[in-house]
Amino acid sequence: MKGTGPSSVLRYRWWILTAVAIFTAGIVLGLVTPSDSTGFISEEIASLEKLSSLVAPFKITTVLFIFLKNTLALLLSFAFSPVLCLLPALTLLLNGWILAAASGIILEQRSLGFLLGGILPHGVIELPALFIGEAAAFSLGVTAMVTLFRSEKRGMLLPNLGQNLKYLALAVALLLPAAVTETYVTPLFIRG
Repeated sequence: MKGTGPSSVLRYRWWILTAVAIFTAGIVLGLVTPSDSTGFISEEIASLEKLSSLVAPFKITTVLFIFLKNTLALLLSFAFSPVLCLLPALTLLLNGWILAAASGIILEQRSLGFLLGGILPHGVIELPALFIGEAAAFSLGVTAMVTLFRSEKRGMLLPNLGQNLKYLALAVALLLPAAVTETYVTPLFIRG
């Protein structure tokens, strides 16, 4: 079967590295963005605090909300990846930027321990899920674009889609324990 085997795994690792690099570029952008231009993030944080009354810690509805929100974001990114891979790239860049900018705001108001407690418990699961899912989106998107312009490569599309659906399923599966951790474990680290 085309698209599976050692060379396919090596290519997928390259897409993982690409996803991590774009996310890291977003973090760098967030770090160099002047804090006065990130005012809308403060507004978003205030909006999220209002939302937290509906989506509270230690509730199964919160797990479902977080899981479905993150899954929908990955699925949309995957589905629209053949459009120049814009959505996967923007998703990674924006998530990295928001993480860095919000971290700066949190560090001004709280402590490093509070920040790490709010990110690490679920982030160690959620970030790999993001990278795996967006790498699958990049792989599919680039393959779809290549097959559009090179008819001799069209046989690659279906095997590539099948392989990337497996990676996407793994990413979605990781989002469930990440949502559970974010709902039941992370709040224990950020209380008070």
